[in-house]
Amino acid sequence: MPTAFVLSGGASLGSIQVGMAIALAEAGIEPDLIVGSSVGAINGACLASTKPAGDLAELWRGLRRTDLFPLRPLVGLRGFLGRRSHFVPNTGLRRLLERHIAFALLEDAPVPFTAITTDSRSGDEVAITSGPAVPAILASAALPGVFPPVEIGGRLLIDGGVVNNTPITDAIEAGATEVWVLSTGYSCALSEPPRSALAMAMHSIALLVQQRLVLETSMRNYPVPVHLIPPPCPISVTPIDFSQTRNLIDRAHEGTRQWLADGCPNAMPLVVPHRHD
Repeated sequence: MPTAFVLSGGASLGSIQVGMAIALAEAGIEPDLIVGSSVGAINGACLASTKPAGDLAELWRGLRRTDLFPLRPLVGLRGFLGRRSHFVPNTGLRRLLERHIAFALLEDAPVPFTAITTDSRSGDEVAITSGPAVPAILASAALPGVFPPVEIGGRLLIDGGVVNNTPITDAIEAGATEVWVLSTGYSCALSEPPRSALAMAMHSIALLVQQRLVLETSMRNYPVPVHLIPPPCPISVTPIDFSQTRNLIDRAHEGTRQWLADGCPNAMPLVVPHRHD
C-alpha cells in the first residue's frame, strides 16, 4: 500500500515539516512517494534522498534569512524598474540544494519524488517527475517576484504554491493509497502586521494558500485516507523569520507525536484561518 507524504509551501515555516517528519519516522511511518510544493519541494527532496529527518533538522537549525533571501540592492532596484523579474537571486538556494540533494535526476531519487510548479504564462500546474533535480526544485520554490522563474522544457516556471500549495490529488493520482499531509500552517499570532515589503508579501501569500487548503479539504471526498497533520498553533513569526526555527521544529515534533498517540483526530480547526488577540 503506497504511502505518500505531501509537503506544502510556507517559506521559513517549512521548519515545521521537519518536526512532523521526525515524529512520523519515530512512529514507523515512512513514505513510498513524496510530492512537494515550494519549500515543501525542498524538504521533500531531502527526505527523498533518504536523508534522515534528524539531519534535515540540523540543516534548518543552521539556516539564516540571508542564506535564502540575500539582500542585493542592485537586483532589487532593477526589479522595481522592470528590468528584472525578481528582487532576490536564487544563488543561495541553489548552493543549498546542490549540497544536500543526493540525486542529480528526479527519476534517480531513492524515494519517488514530484516537484509541483506553475507555468508563469498559462497558470497551468506542472508536475515534474524527471530531469535535473535542482532546477525543478528551484522552480517549485520560485516565489513570484521574489526569486527568478526557471526555464524548463521551454516553459518559465514559478512557485508551485501559486496553483497547488498542498498537492494531495497529485499524490493520489501517482498511486498513493494513504496520504500524510505535512502543512506549515501560517502566522496566526503576529503582534503587529509585517513591516517589510517581503514579509508582507509572504504573509499575504500564506493567508491565500491557507484559505485554499481549507476549501479544498472541506469540499473533496478523497478516495483514500488523508491525514492532515496539525501544525503548531499559535505561530508568532512571519514566513521570512528564521529566528524561531529550533522552537518550531520542537513544537511540531511534540505536537505530531501526541496527535499520533491520540489516534490522529481531525486537525481542521487548526488550519482554518484565525487569529489570536
